Amino acid sequence: MSEINTPGRRLTKAHKRSFATVAALGAAALAATLVPGGAGNSGQAEAAAVPAAWTQVAGAVQAETVQANLAAQQAVAAKAAQQAAAAKAKADAAAKAEAEAKAKKAREAKAAASRAAARTPVFANNLDGWIKEALFIMKKEGIPGTYHGIHKNVMRESSGNPLAINNWDINAKNGVPSKGLLQVIYPTFKAYHVPGTKFDQYDPVANIVAACNYAADRYGTIDNVNSAY
Repeated sequence: MSEINTPGRRLTKAHKRSFATVAALGAAALAATLVPGGAGNSGQAEAAAVPAAWTQVAGAVQAETVQANLAAQQAVAAKAAQQAAAAKAKADAAAKAEAEAKAKKAREAKAAASRAAARTPVFANNLDGWIKEALFIMKKEGIPGTYHGIHKNVMRESSGNPLAINNWDINAKNGVPSKGLLQVIYPTFKAYHVPGTKFDQYDPVANIVAACNYAADRYGTIDNVNSAY
């Protein structure tokens, strides 16, 4: 027998059995109504039994349908639970990977900072230490100059006093007195200041580095400076 189809949906086995049962009961009911009147009480009994049988089968079909629907709902719920669990597992894995990446980055940054600190020497807070620290910075910045070249100019310009100031020359008269170890005026200091040093004319290291940067630009190196510059 060919399968009975409705538009867009294939009938389930439960539906097929329901239709078959209904058809059988209909046939039985029709047969009961066709029993000859002379059949007596036997025909009447059979006819009376049809409604009872119909009710019993209809109840069985309904119960089977309910069970089928419940099973389908349970299957849908189980699939949804599986999908939710998979999504949670994926999210947890992504969060874990992100946390591990952040932790790794933090460890690497800490290690890099430790290496940088280990490579940075400690300099004395005196003229010798200021010159050596300035040379350390100048080497990284590509600014030429030697200890001797810096020292001779410092001694001529300020006698090693980082707070020295010239209040009598033409620069002072113009309102921009020379200051610091290498007697740098503010416009020059501002133009040749090297990032990473203090923006302070009186800071000995910043003063030396800025002055050497200026000297390198104008004279090739501070070593070539032997007088006022």
